[in-house]
Amino acid sequence: MKSCMIPRRAAIAGALLLPWRSAIAAFPDRPVRIVLGFPPGSGPDVIARLLAEGLRETWPAGVVVDNKPGAAGAIAAQEVAKAAPSDGYTLLLGEVGQLAMAPSTYARLPYDPARDFAAITEVASIDFALVVPATVPVADLAGYIAWAKTRGPVFMGTFGAGTPGHFGAAILAGAAGLNAAPVHFRSTGDAVTAVLNGDVQGMFGTVALVAPHVRAGKLKALATTGPARSGLLPEVPTAVELGLPSLAFTAWFGLVAPAATPGPVLAELEAAVHRALAAAPVRARMQEAGFRVAGTGRAGFAALMREETARWAEVVRSTGFKAIE
Repeated sequence: MKSCMIPRRAAIAGALLLPWRSAIAAFPDRPVRIVLGFPPGSGPDVIARLLAEGLRETWPAGVVVDNKPGAAGAIAAQEVAKAAPSDGYTLLLGEVGQLAMAPSTYARLPYDPARDFAAITEVASIDFALVVPATVPVADLAGYIAWAKTRGPVFMGTFGAGTPGHFGAAILAGAAGLNAAPVHFRSTGDAVTAVLNGDVQGMFGTVALVAPHVRAGKLKALATTGPARSGLLPEVPTAVELGLPSLAFTAWFGLVAPAATPGPVLAELEAAVHRALAAAPVRARMQEAGFRVAGTGRAGFAALMREETARWAEVVRSTGFKAIE
């Protein structure tokens, strides 16, 4: 009897898998939608469109980039979290704020990154740079810290409460003993304008955003936050080089699908994205835009999300930040 049961169970299991094998063979037979919570022209939008371009090489059915800005990316994340059916045709290009910081910075988050999403892969990351107005009379980070301590509060521009730039300023204040007051702006453009005009005395912005202003002599870059010097600002030392390892953080971006997406579909999505990221034109254009191409895979990206969620929860707690209602 036992010898007959094993083949029968195997046959049943194989039959149950047949629909998914059939679906994968035809996947995708219609356009895949990549949703992101940021407007056209933003950093995440650049990544999404370059990735979509690479995926179209192997997905003739096409890829659509769907910008759904608002609520710091929560609108887009909630839409993908609730997407049905969970068949791999609706994905989220999420970033560190939505997938790791939001659980600690929002009291009523309409989605749970750990529960509602299945990781596909990290796609890219980019460093931040601490920039100050060209009129600030300092040449390096040590000089800036000394100068700031003579002024009382220094005003640090951010792209909004609870964002990486906001907490970067808080980490710097704690590590260097500064009295730093965040000034939150509605958009990246408003924050950059404020630091260019000298309305605030510093800001953490992505290297891609601030590098043109640094090269034009309108801003001074004092430190970058990545693991190595940025190719866009190679003359600027990292925070680690300057003895401030707590300021080592990046903005990372990755693809997730609704949590109920079947494993075989996730595996196909992971493989397709890796093929796209390995293509020389896609890699070159991402690197030219200041991004590091990742492609860590499902397990690696899931681990990154867990680790970063724990890390930022501790940062948020240490700053005394009140969760946004």
